[in-house]
Amino acid sequence: MTPTTFNTNAIDPNPTGLHAHGDDHGHDDEHGGASHSTFKGYMTGFVLAVILTVIPFWLVMAKVFPSSSTTALVILGFAAVQIVVHMIYFLHMNTRSEGGWSLLALVFTVVLLVIMMAGSIWVMFHLNANMMPSMQEMKNMP
Repeated sequence: MTPTTFNTNAIDPNPTGLHAHGDDHGHDDEHGGASHSTFKGYMTGFVLAVILTVIPFWLVMAKVFPSSSTTALVILGFAAVQIVVHMIYFLHMNTRSEGGWSLLALVFTVVLLVIMMAGSIWVMFHLNANMMPSMQEMKNMP
């Protein structure tokens, strides 16, 4: 038997034209993948995250608002903005990544969380209002 020799110049190692997983040729947008951020993008996200952390800290320490509930609402607003900053700059979520499915999954998750939290609070409030005995009933208890 004679060994079979292959002409490596004649064989196309990638006949389909698809790139291997590790080959990054900057074609993320055409394949629907999330864009990889640059150092500038990461630093922008980091600076925004620091600013969105320092401002609420200052609001609490300096007692800028007289009402603690107002301060809490403002801090919740800053927290929501910071979540968006983290999703965009660090998790690379946008409408183009994965054909928009990651953003759609996020919206679905948020809707489910709002329904579950609102329903839980509603049930607990009504249980508290309907199950607690009144003061008159408390006086009549043995």
